[in-house]
Amino acid sequence: MKILVDTSIWSLALRRNSDLNRKEVRELLQLIREFRTIMIGPIRQELLSGIPDVKNFIALREKLSSFDDFNIRSEDYESAAALFNTCRKKGIQGSHTDFLICAVSIANGFPIFTADKDFTAFQKHTGIKLHKIRDEFR
Repeated sequence: MKILVDTSIWSLALRRNSDLNRKEVRELLQLIREFRTIMIGPIRQELLSGIPDVKNFIALREKLSSFDDFNIRSEDYESAAALFNTCRKKGIQGSHTDFLICAVSIANGFPIFTADKDFTAFQKHTGIKLHKIRDEFR
């Protein structure tokens, strides 16, 4: 099964001083080895945003080029807006990108691998599934 990897997990792994023994990083590395990771353009954009050094930007862009962007459809954006509205009615806030991640996840049956606790709140009202770190990486 493919896993939609959120920005928070990629960030843990891609930091200059990343702890390769951290359970989230070990799980991501294994998912990459298994060819199970899904990347979407908005996550790529979040990862590349805020890197003022051109050399670091280019280096990260090259690393990320190994991962093709999954195609996001118009229906996914519409679903994301509906999920945003549903959660907002329940008093739950989130970014447009977060709800787009949820919409792509639901439409394609991809669990989301994230360290962002907001997704736990989204799960209660959206039906998303969250990827759990396997026991051997805990």
